[in-house]
Amino acid sequence: MIEAPPVLTLRREFERPDPKLLEALEAVPTGFAVDALGGRGAMDYRIKPLPDMAGSSPIIVGTALTCACGPADILALLAALSVAKPGDVIVAATDACTTTALVGDQVMGMARNAQVRALVTDGLVRDAEGIVAAGVPVFSRGVSPNSPACNGPGSVGLPITLGGVSVAAGDVIVGDRDGVVVVPRARLAGLVAELPVVREAEAALEARVAAGLTHPELLAELLEAGKVREVD
Repeated sequence: MIEAPPVLTLRREFERPDPKLLEALEAVPTGFAVDALGGRGAMDYRIKPLPDMAGSSPIIVGTALTCACGPADILALLAALSVAKPGDVIVAATDACTTTALVGDQVMGMARNAQVRALVTDGLVRDAEGIVAAGVPVFSRGVSPNSPACNGPGSVGLPITLGGVSVAAGDVIVGDRDGVVVVPRARLAGLVAELPVVREAEAALEARVAAGLTHPELLAELLEAGKVREVD
């Protein structure tokens, strides 16, 4: 027989990223972050900012504070509020539950008071207008008025999987209209070092498109190398 788990498991202290490296990501779109990571790192495409928030905070960056809530339960998220430090992004896994909302406007008001940077969840939220008024960006799979329970079990500060991506406390979260990207803390310095290369390549391509480019040069290179077969 499996022993009943504790109602909550809390890990309050974990290694956090260098603040200067976080600052370097403040205006970086998620697409640039993904390119600097080698093409991957984004959560499930359905995890997006609430529609009314899409224009108010185009890019969010912060340290991941993970919590495993499980389906239809808010207890771990409430516990995360007591652990959060200013600028943290609470990343709340619900096992992609769409039966109930995970959080509403009052709890997001508490998150604002705790100076939480944003909330990311693979579940749903409710009280959309109130959440927008609270001013803390929320990335979720959608909205439902159904309310969660508050029973546990749950954990805070331990590794989770959310939207198909592994997230550890202390990783970095980058979010914008396109979605949410997880930057592992161990790869943060490398990503920041790679960003100038990504920006330069993007700027060069943008200039060529503005000048009238109709198709990538790669196609011409493939033709010249004899790697394309043309048929009638």
